[in-house]
Amino acid sequence: MSDSGTGPSTGSGDGTRAVRAGLPEPAKNQPHLPGPAFAAHYHLPGDVDGPYTYGRDQNPTWSLLERAIGELEAPGQEGVETLTFASGMAAISSVVFSQLRAGDTVVLPSDGYQVLPMVREQLEAYGIEVRTAPTGGDAQLDVLDGAKLLWIESPSNPGLDVCDIRRLVEAAHARGALVAVDNTLATPLGQRPLELGADFAVASGTKQLTGHGDVLLGYVVGRDAEAMAAVRRWRKIVGAIPGPMEAWLAHRSIATLQLRVDRQCATALTVAEALRKRPEVTGLRYPGLPDDPSHKIASQQMRRYGCVVSFTLPTRARADRFLDALRLVDDATSFGGVRSTAERRGRWGGDAVPEGFIRFSVGAEDPEDLVADVLRALDASAE
Repeated sequence: MSDSGTGPSTGSGDGTRAVRAGLPEPAKNQPHLPGPAFAAHYHLPGDVDGPYTYGRDQNPTWSLLERAIGELEAPGQEGVETLTFASGMAAISSVVFSQLRAGDTVVLPSDGYQVLPMVREQLEAYGIEVRTAPTGGDAQLDVLDGAKLLWIESPSNPGLDVCDIRRLVEAAHARGALVAVDNTLATPLGQRPLELGADFAVASGTKQLTGHGDVLLGYVVGRDAEAMAAVRRWRKIVGAIPGPMEAWLAHRSIATLQLRVDRQCATALTVAEALRKRPEVTGLRYPGLPDDPSHKIASQQMRRYGCVVSFTLPTRARADRFLDALRLVDDATSFGGVRSTAERRGRWGGDAVPEGFIRFSVGAEDPEDLVADVLRALDASAE
């Protein structure tokens, strides 16, 4: 069902868990992963009972995916529930709007995902006070008093700052606040927010979790039954549900998660090390670099550092020429896919970044080929 479950998976390694996560018990002559269940309604004679009644409430394909995600985000933890959504923003909205009421206060990161300012406008329209502070330096601690919910994004997108999640969770809980952690960039193989004490782990499965740039998906994992009941109710009210085909594709993709993440993280470090040698590159950030400002705390709470590298080129024109000169990297938004992508993030207007700021998502290409392409594009983009 939608909790973390105890499927047929055995072993504690990330690869074993990813390959086996959420699979049903083996049955003779049946596929290992059943195909998507396309159903708006189900046979339902007599009294209403059982898990599947109507397609907006639950679906067998979601159930297997939700169990798989729960096994990755909270392995071995009892009483953890997972809910999937049509997109990452649907998942974010479900937590924020199900837990807050007029007169409540929420703390958001000032350097988080660029749609969060739109969320702030809507929350304030509902009479909810919104406070913001940067991710780095645990600055959100300074505005926690009286808050009902603390929203953490670590590493932050796109700046890649990291905060001490354990420290913020302890401080928030001491003040009676719930804590949600956006785990999109780290993935559950990079960090597990519930193990760090958070009440919710939230993510866009559109990114590295599914990793092929062809599925929109979001999820929420939580340990508090009452809080998760409110999230489930919100999903039912707004109908922000995933399609069965998207859910099946996501579950299929999770089997290769550890392979993809390990390759992409290793190559991201290689790309970052190559970029640090270039004089035109400033503001280079990757938590896996030993001299990165976030490395110390990241190494204490993250098992992998992610596939995203950020840096700044001197001008907007130089950044555009660099992107145009790349041959193995698509100029596209989003991140986490097996094909490398990069973009000049300032073109969206929602992030406080320099005009030449580049968010680079490292894919699964051979690292030597990718580094050579990046260095060649830097040379070609020089005036």
